Amino acid sequence: MEFLTTSEAADYVRLGERKLYELVTEGAIPGSKVTGKWLFPRHELDLWVLSGLARPAGMIATDPPPIVGGSPDDLLEWALRESGSALASLAEGTARGVDRLQRGEVIAAAVHFHSDGIFEGSAGNANIAAARTMPGLRDALLVGLTRREQGLLLPPGNPKRLHSLSDVLSSGAQMAVRQPGSGAQMLLDMLLRRAGAGQKDLHRLQPPCLTNPDLAAAIRAGKAACGIAPRATAKSAGLDFVPLLWEDFDLLMPVSSVVTTRRHRVKSASPPDPDRRGLTAPRD
Repeated sequence: MEFLTTSEAADYVRLGERKLYELVTEGAIPGSKVTGKWLFPRHELDLWVLSGLARPAGMIATDPPPIVGGSPDDLLEWALRESGSALASLAEGTARGVDRLQRGEVIAAAVHFHSDGIFEGSAGNANIAAARTMPGLRDALLVGLTRREQGLLLPPGNPKRLHSLSDVLSSGAQMAVRQPGSGAQMLLDMLLRRAGAGQKDLHRLQPPCLTNPDLAAAIRAGKAACGIAPRATAKSAGLDFVPLLWEDFDLLMPVSSVVTTRRHRVKSASPPDPDRRGLTAPRD
């Protein structure tokens, strides 16, 4: 895999470095921050440029490219890699993945929505509820991939003794956050509302972290005292973890993509749950 520096990436996509930095801090272009410097995979930039391809009126769009968009997840990446599925991933967060799915730019989107209507302590069926409100997806299939535990990531030993979001708010501890539209940010917004607080009450690290590893790295480097991410992220980074809730992590795709997806066999990540195999979104 070839990585480009900020100046090389700006030249490659014909943008100024300042504009490129604005896009990456907004989560609008793929990139990864390594030891304080941005790196850009060349093939991800190619996908980003092609995702905005405009076609003349009357030109028939091709099948969605074999790309899984949406939220990042270690288990999903493992399944795509080890199965030899030839499916690529474009991890930009839940909302952006769904946007790309509705525009036919990805074959599926990995999602983990959160809703105030679901009982406290579990994400419940927030993904199903969200998919049913998407007007651009008439017949949608929601494939249950796994359940994972979200919680507070903390430095080893938890020096600030943070055991809940209430502790974070009352202590004024700086919190690393994800970009708007990511499932982790939706979760944080929901938890803040439940606590009767808002973003203005939170001491946030800026700019937002674009991936879970970026968030963990900010905590490891002492730039933030905590952040929200899955337990697997904490374990990989050697950080402490305080559980908050379990969530469903699913793949959302149009039924029309199922035939195409069958050409890209992916290993089963977990036993199927008969209650969560599929969903048909309401028709207009």
